[in-house]
Amino acid sequence: MQSKLSDIELIQDTLNGDQSAYAALVKRHQRLVFTLAMRFVKNREDAEEVAQDCFVKAYRSLSSFQQQSKFSTWLYTIVYTTAMTLLRKKRVDTSSIDDESTYMQIENKTYGMDEHSAEGRSRSFYLNKAIDELMPDDATVITLFYKGEQSLEEISKVMGIEPNTVKVKLFRARQRLKQNLERSLGNEVNELI
Repeated sequence: MQSKLSDIELIQDTLNGDQSAYAALVKRHQRLVFTLAMRFVKNREDAEEVAQDCFVKAYRSLSSFQQQSKFSTWLYTIVYTTAMTLLRKKRVDTSSIDDESTYMQIENKTYGMDEHSAEGRSRSFYLNKAIDELMPDDATVITLFYKGEQSLEEISKVMGIEPNTVKVKLFRARQRLKQNLERSLGNEVNELI
């Protein structure tokens, strides 16, 4: 029953004391919140922490949600600021070349993509890999626009920038995404896009 309710109705039910209504909101938005967090922090543990923090912050601030935008836009704003805060705290990268995961990343970039064809791999695998290689702002704009189905105005609220700036960022992010795909897939990118 709750899955058919709108976000606003679920918020009202939550504010009236129905905890299961908030659980339904979390379930509805958790995948994209986690995806956005991953785009910023680049590792699963930090993304899970960011996602959890976002839902706790959203719950605590739910009464201040003024419905001037969609709930998802408001929530993605929390994801953006929480992830940026975490990244500022972890500004210093402590990985070394001796780190096994760093070695594997270097090895995969050197050998993996040139020797294997796109056959047998899903379209989303290559797209996600290319998006992961983008700068966090570019990845966020692409993810919010295409996966989150947010408008330019909604993205501008999330990121705290003007809608025209979002439009320019989206255009440039698409170009960089295409370049990443071309670098990884060569001529096969035309079949993917």
